[in-house]
Amino acid sequence: MKNWIAQIDETTTIFQASFGTLTEKELNWKPNPATWSIAQNIDHLITINQTYFPILMALKTEKYQPHFMTKIGFLTSFLGNMLLKAVEPTNKKKIKTFPIWEPATSQISGDILARFAKHQGQLKQEITAAKVFVEKGTVISSPANKYIVYKLATAFDIMVMHEKRHLEQAKALLLKLKEV
Repeated sequence: MKNWIAQIDETTTIFQASFGTLTEKELNWKPNPATWSIAQNIDHLITINQTYFPILMALKTEKYQPHFMTKIGFLTSFLGNMLLKAVEPTNKKKIKTFPIWEPATSQISGDILARFAKHQGQLKQEITAAKVFVEKGTVISSPANKYIVYKLATAFDIMVMHEKRHLEQAKALLLKLKEV
């Protein structure tokens, strides 16, 4: 738990330090229509992480209905590890996201970093509150596809790693922005 919390704090701090002085226009700048802006990268992280919150609530209220595939141990390990490798910052291969996780396509307000920091606080609370389910080895389905199953601990690993991946993408955009 502490490792996830520490990584979330570190990522939040780096996002704020790297992009906190940018204007709304700079946060929304894109080198081309196919590339996400810095603001869209941040919006995407908020969007994807929040899709896990209903699952965590269902676990806490004992209303979570696991898909039958969560009982296939080798599958949960395989899929979880595959996703974790896919979101590593060192993996430069572009990955298409599920439609429910697409960022806003219009102008994103300049308070996106403040909203991200607030969201990160909520994410840390959700992770801390899920400790018992992590310890039990609870398996969940992805919010985007019920057939993609992995341990809750792996879901938190994926979230933390995914944030680092998008941090690197946003930093690369910042370098391009400075060249303009």
